[in-house]
Amino acid sequence: MSVLVYTESEKGKFKKSALEVASYASAVAKMMGTTVTAVAFNSTDNELLGDYGVSKVLNVKDESLATFNAGAFAASITQAVKSTDAKVVILSSSTDTKYLAPLLAAKLSAGYAPNVVQAPESTSPFMVKRTAFSNKGFAHTQIDTDIKIIGVSNNAFGAHESKTEITIEEISATSDENKNNTKSVEIDKVVGKATIADADIVVSAGRGLKGPENWGMIEELADILGAATACSKPVSDLGWRPHGEHVGQTGKPVASNLYIAIGISGAIQHLAGVSASKTKVVINNDPEAPFFKAADYGIVGDAFEVVPQLIEKLKVFKAQNG
Repeated sequence: MSVLVYTESEKGKFKKSALEVASYASAVAKMMGTTVTAVAFNSTDNELLGDYGVSKVLNVKDESLATFNAGAFAASITQAVKSTDAKVVILSSSTDTKYLAPLLAAKLSAGYAPNVVQAPESTSPFMVKRTAFSNKGFAHTQIDTDIKIIGVSNNAFGAHESKTEITIEEISATSDENKNNTKSVEIDKVVGKATIADADIVVSAGRGLKGPENWGMIEELADILGAATACSKPVSDLGWRPHGEHVGQTGKPVASNLYIAIGISGAIQHLAGVSASKTKVVINNDPEAPFFKAADYGIVGDAFEVVPQLIEKLKVFKAQNG
């Protein structure tokens, strides 16, 4: 009996979330006195998982699965669960895995708890803490099914090294009748140094910037911080920024360590999508902006004055501290 973890990758390289869920799985395995087996698809750096507590990798080799396919992925992961007699399956909380998890739960007759933020409180009974009500509260959820599926919130547990001897087995994809019923027609991906899903820091801006021509300072601030850039829904609707940068309840959820909102008033849909971020900084010239009520730190001021000064201060700090 082992703990099974699905580790997401892109172009053969593991995403940051893969190392986080591997670390989480390692912690669960220690509580249960067992080992961690990972399932990967077309990964080329499987040895890396050994640094995060994974004892065995089942690497599914199938070029037709270079792009995520929920039905086909679920079929192969289900087979891996059965072959390893895994009782706990760990996933991230990405868009793909939230599509994948219900399929797995149905195939395995398993209970599924998403948005989990820490290691289980106990394994007998199996109890986890997760966010609820758009991250406004926590739920302590008991999973009573034989097989349990856990979706770990991004940036909640972190990646923790725990070196383990690792074996790697190349396996073929499990056939699935739905494999050819679903296909990706187009992938809208933001090109940059950091993606919203993986970034520790996100710099986001709204209509307060007045136009797309003013986004240079946002990109410069993000570059200095090693951050991803994002925007509010009205900005993407207006075509100022790509839809792939739209964050909020109706866009991409953000669970970064630091979220900087510039010129965003803080509509409830936006707040719901970014409230899982650990620290929120707001820059807005309206002292009554709703976002200030949710902020950890706030600056009331003109973004066109505040942001350039912030950039200069960061440049000086970076020069002095390497």
